Amino acid sequence: KEYDEEFLERYNGDMDIVLFFSCLFSAISTAFIVAMESNLSPDPNDTTPALLTQLVQIGLGNLTAAGSTPAAPAYTWSPSTVNIRIQSIAYASLSFSLLAAFGAVLGKQWLGYY
Repeated sequence: KEYDEEFLERYNGDMDIVLFFSCLFSAISTAFIVAMESNLSPDPNDTTPALLTQLVQIGLGNLTAAGSTPAAPAYTWSPSTVNIRIQSIAYASLSFSLLAAFGAVLGKQWLGYY
């Protein structure tokens, strides 16, 4: 019985530490992911002048010029490979961190029934 109490105390403390650090790492990873999210979408400041130019052409009655210019050059935009790889690594680290937190919660529940 003394061994069981020592076992429970030691591993319950270990699970608390794993849970705390995995949650802390998840919060930090989420902050970085949110900050890097803008690199995966086109800049709306690039699209606005093109759309305004097309509206002016339509307003002036020059429908052929309005139809010949692309309305949204952002459709041809794609994020760089480096940004995609960095985001993939960030999402993978967040997933593993949440998986570690989930495992720690399951371990604490198991220790509670032990």
